[in-house]
Amino acid sequence: MSRYEHDFQHMFASLEKQIAEIDNPRRRAILKNYRRHALLEVSGRYEELLAPDMTVEEPHYRLHEGGTSTILDGMAQIKAFYQSLVDANALVMWVHQQDISVNDNGFSGEVEFFEFVPEAMLGGETVFGSVPVGTGPQEMYLLKRTLAFHWPYDERGRLIGEHVYEDFASREITKPDPSDVITAARAAELLAPEIEKVLP
Repeated sequence: MSRYEHDFQHMFASLEKQIAEIDNPRRRAILKNYRRHALLEVSGRYEELLAPDMTVEEPHYRLHEGGTSTILDGMAQIKAFYQSLVDANALVMWVHQQDISVNDNGFSGEVEFFEFVPEAMLGGETVFGSVPVGTGPQEMYLLKRTLAFHWPYDERGRLIGEHVYEDFASREITKPDPSDVITAARAAELLAPEIEKVLP
């Protein structure tokens, strides 16, 4: 078993406590949407998180890494982006030490972010913006970094988009023991009960 499995599976334990303590139903729904979105994404089930009950019809993502911005405008580009992460074997990621502030328009925060990434994605200043194509099996590395973000929501509590900002100086890259790498299949298995968990 990977040494990271417990933290991975329970990445939203503190968020679940925050959700339980919120009286405002709209704000609680926004955080529940965020939690479900992330769990579905990491499980490779991106079609579900982009469904009309969770995400607006034409979402807009702004990903800022290492001084470079990747803009994804509209459902077609965002679906292609998620599929590229699946194809590159770059979906296994998790958050740690979350600091989340929510209001009626969405939420913002800062997190310590971990992800297993193939070697080809570590060659430049961007990670999400440099997904390799057709490179085949590769050595996996563990990337740790701090991200700040803002996710706006519409009047129906659906995600409008993701605005993500990387603290480039916080990057730490290590080579994990192969036995500690969480595969995409194992990630989906670990998160399936978390996705089905009923929250207040």
